[in-house]
Amino acid sequence: MREGPAWTRGPERDFEIVTLPERDCDLLRDLLIADRAQTVVEVGLAYGSSALAIAEALLVVASPQPRHIVIDPFQQQAFSDVGWNLLRSAGADSITSLLTVPSSVALPQLLTDGVLADAAFVDGSHRFHEVVVDLYFLRKIVRPGGLIVLDDDWTPSVRAAVRYYERNLGWAEVPGAFDSGTHRFIGDDPAGETVPRCRAMRLPDPSFEPPFEQFQPF
Repeated sequence: MREGPAWTRGPERDFEIVTLPERDCDLLRDLLIADRAQTVVEVGLAYGSSALAIAEALLVVASPQPRHIVIDPFQQQAFSDVGWNLLRSAGADSITSLLTVPSSVALPQLLTDGVLADAAFVDGSHRFHEVVVDLYFLRKIVRPGGLIVLDDDWTPSVRAAVRYYERNLGWAEVPGAFDSGTHRFIGDDPAGETVPRCRAMRLPDPSFEPPFEQFQPF
């Protein structure tokens, strides 16, 4: 965070804008440690700050087989592998695998392979329909009672997608998880409400599928 990455893409300030800030990384790490997470799926790698935080959490928990699965189809072509090289330089590649295909392809394959995760961190596409798809598969991959943490909850598209799962599938916000982290105006509107950049959601335990007649508008 002090020195910046070895390489950045344009435009200017891309690292500052894109990467998860240090304080939010610390909160993400601490949340995963408190949950004793052993397997974490991450959507979006970019410059790798959140991936380092997740790797640190997994190493602190010290399970026999820590596993960090990162999905980023743009890591090589858009980010020149800067995030992956950072993980490798930290030695975190020993517990981390990188899938360089879209999350809409990778997540169904993880589900087919029987991967069961304790938590997920989502910072991929912010298009509403793609966030919905990511969360659809992650709720089947992350164990009941597990965590799904989202970056950029200040964007209306991400907030709307989370709202669907909250109202219809019993997801519950983890109170105060990122209150001391970075805050942003909703929709980048200075006249609007400020909210934490990241949001942690707890999946229901047991999991359930609601009857279609009970759909709640969101």
